[in-house]
Amino acid sequence: MNTSDKIWRDKHGVCHVEGKDKTEVFGLMGYAHGKDRGMQILLMRILGQGRASEILDSSDEVLEIDKFFRRMNWTGSTSSEIEKFSPEAKEVTDAYCEGINRALAEKIPWEFKLFGYKPEPWCAEDVILISRMIGYLTLAQSQGEMERLLIEFVQAGMDEERLNELFPGILGGLDIDLVKKIELAERLVAPTALWNIAAPLMMASNNWAVSGKKTTSGKPILSNDPHLEVNRLPNVWYEMVLKTKDTYAMGGTMPGAPALLVGRNPDLAWSATYTFMDGTDSWIEKCKGGEYLREPDQWIQFTEREEIIKRKKKDPVKIVFYENTHGVLEGDPNRQGYYISTAWAPAFSGAVTLDSIIKVFDAKTVTEGMDLLGRVETSWNLLLADKDGNIGYQMSGLMPRRREGVSGFVPLPGWEEKNDWQGFEKPEDLPRCYNPECGYFVTTNQDLNEYGKVNPINVGMGPYRSDRIGKLLSENNEITREYMYKLHYDVYSTQAELYMKILGPLLPDTKQGEILKTWDFEYSADSEGAYLFDRFYKELYLEVFGKHGFGTEAVEHIDKHTGMFNDFYINFDRILLSENSSWFGNRKREDLYLRAAEKALKEPPEKWGNARKVIMKNILFDGKLPKFLGFDRGPITIIGSLATPHQGQVFESAGRQTTFAPSFRMVTDLSTDDIYTNLAGGPSDRRFSKWYSSDLENWISGKYKKLNINSDQEKLPFK
Repeated sequence: MNTSDKIWRDKHGVCHVEGKDKTEVFGLMGYAHGKDRGMQILLMRILGQGRASEILDSSDEVLEIDKFFRRMNWTGSTSSEIEKFSPEAKEVTDAYCEGINRALAEKIPWEFKLFGYKPEPWCAEDVILISRMIGYLTLAQSQGEMERLLIEFVQAGMDEERLNELFPGILGGLDIDLVKKIELAERLVAPTALWNIAAPLMMASNNWAVSGKKTTSGKPILSNDPHLEVNRLPNVWYEMVLKTKDTYAMGGTMPGAPALLVGRNPDLAWSATYTFMDGTDSWIEKCKGGEYLREPDQWIQFTEREEIIKRKKKDPVKIVFYENTHGVLEGDPNRQGYYISTAWAPAFSGAVTLDSIIKVFDAKTVTEGMDLLGRVETSWNLLLADKDGNIGYQMSGLMPRRREGVSGFVPLPGWEEKNDWQGFEKPEDLPRCYNPECGYFVTTNQDLNEYGKVNPINVGMGPYRSDRIGKLLSENNEITREYMYKLHYDVYSTQAELYMKILGPLLPDTKQGEILKTWDFEYSADSEGAYLFDRFYKELYLEVFGKHGFGTEAVEHIDKHTGMFNDFYINFDRILLSENSSWFGNRKREDLYLRAAEKALKEPPEKWGNARKVIMKNILFDGKLPKFLGFDRGPITIIGSLATPHQGQVFESAGRQTTFAPSFRMVTDLSTDDIYTNLAGGPSDRRFSKWYSSDLENWISGKYKKLNINSDQEKLPFK
């Protein structure tokens, strides 16, 4: 089939496809994904299937990664999901898979020849797998990690007063004596070790919509900048422009699934951030002899799922997972004791999600888009805007319906039927908002429970980014696209502003003290104040949560090997900013601040950007090849902090450098048919393609490219 007249690149390398209908353009999307991101999607599938030991690397670390994915079992029940596809979703998915397979038939990424791997055809089951991975990786996992931390705190003897201060209002049902009896197995795999190959590390994002009454064009403007790991090539996102004879759609896709996850059509624009909805629950199971207890005194056999992990040039490994209606057990039920079983609500999802995202291609109004995207089974904050001038917010996700008085954060006795999930909440009861009076809506992974009839969020990120963006939007009634660009790159910290109100009067009249006193709260690359404040902030953590909390060693472990302080800093900030706290012991807050400042200001100041330089590493070779071969790029400097609109996090975790920053920026004004974007990378995962990192300079410098469907633009061959 000759596709040259139906698929081409614009001058930026972005793929454009033209077809008679939706099925044809999604088929061409599959072809483009297979050509430009074949390595990426095949690596994702290998990981999701738990086959990295078989195909890539038989090391013990990779074996642990395979165990993790086999435990999650995202390849399970895919056939039953496919049976639920609507006729349109089936037709589109089949065309998409055929497109990928056509591309791979023409040329398999050369990297796989090194491993002696000939990939199986891409199929609908793989699409379901990818959709589950996108919804869970890091995002939902971090929620489960926080719930596990609660168990470890209880078992370490932390008192109820401090627990309630750290986790206010969400500890209903906590039985401390019972939680102390839980036997926690070794962590299956250090969370960050999972992301050493292929899988996208996602953590946060901003999006905001502004109504036409606050814009110079008189139409809404929508903005999005998903915060993912940016020190990897290729970028997670793949931009496309899709055109049929009747309509168009353009924006960001994630290779492996036929979905335009963020973007617009002629009438409607949509964007997404993560919610931190609590869709992961654990139950305490009383076990003996391979059985678990159910009230009043019934013992039931676990279902045993046996998995064989093949390993290159090594003997295969057999693993048995024990499952019941609550999920997968962590431990061996043949040994008498108390263990936890854990479930993630969307673990057996896919059909409804895919159907909804495919249908939004044709949606025309915000209300229509809210109704469609609210059905998505994984959890996102969706912001929408339409040409009629409306804006709206809708949370999606399968939120478990739990008994009154419990939040899902605390592990509950599994043998009591009242603790089981009682179905899922309706999308219309989740947080949502239509045409807010203020004329704008902002989401930055903060607590948005106030907008719903139910409370999906137990622990989320702080409100600092949303407070800053909201303040700037509220002050301006002549908002332009260019103004949105400035917000994308804003590095002002309202978090630092709050801390400095307390710290400022305590600072000494030294060079370092003066730098911090006169700091403008901006985390720009040349800021010495940002560097010193960050030092103070970390010393304060050690002072309060180390010496007077759960131990300096534990704080350093959590900091270095988990994302908890980076994700859920507001839980800790609430304590650190309080006048009095049980965490302070018998010491005054000011004394703790002063001691932390004394330690932090001993070192000479540096520019914030000096320690923020990162190399962008190829996802497969991960920095193992010589620099002159060009698989890795950089170094680049990451500006911002965890609490600035331009989020910029750089930290060492599980032995490797991790980053979170805006991976893809998008702004669209509904008065035009354009989207303006930049991307930390480029369209292709082919190192020797000119499009490997072609947008990186724009991303660094703040320049935006225009995507549109104008027929007079230069068309470059798609190769």
